[in-house]
Amino acid sequence: MTRRADKPGARAAARALLDDHGIKTPPIPIERIARSLGIRVEYAPLDGDLSGLVCIRDGVPIVGMNALHAPSRQRFTLAHELAHVQLHRRHLEHAVHVDRGPLRRDARAAEGLDPIEIEANTFAAELLMPPDIIASALGGRSVDLEDDDAVVALARRFRVSPAAMRYRLSSLGEQS
Repeated sequence: MTRRADKPGARAAARALLDDHGIKTPPIPIERIARSLGIRVEYAPLDGDLSGLVCIRDGVPIVGMNALHAPSRQRFTLAHELAHVQLHRRHLEHAVHVDRGPLRRDARAAEGLDPIEIEANTFAAELLMPPDIIASALGGRSVDLEDDDAVVALARRFRVSPAAMRYRLSSLGEQS
């Protein structure tokens, strides 16, 4: 039997990190969080669509990031790899985990079938764009997802891509 993704567990783990660090305003300091958890983050130019990788060596989590990618993509990649450390650590003690493309490893992940990747993406979105902090930033207003200027402004505030913010707002039901 195939394991199902635990999205509620991934969201809860991300919220716990935010609570543990007392974070209540954007942008979420993802590198500071990673360092506080003892994660070593290294940037290097990586091939093509290779976004990042994560492994554990001698008990130390190491995240490799593609230095050629846009800063907003790097932030999401780091949050995604941090999710693997927090949620899937036992897998990392035996192999290097590689994420390609828009954070997809293979056809199963691209089709939304890989529970590990679903959990990592859920965690990353919750960590970088928490619903309560988005609501606070909006001040009770809603965002028209067709209003590019509004989506871009909110994305800049959270230091994520407009595409990631639009998807997040849509998934949270923020469309007016």
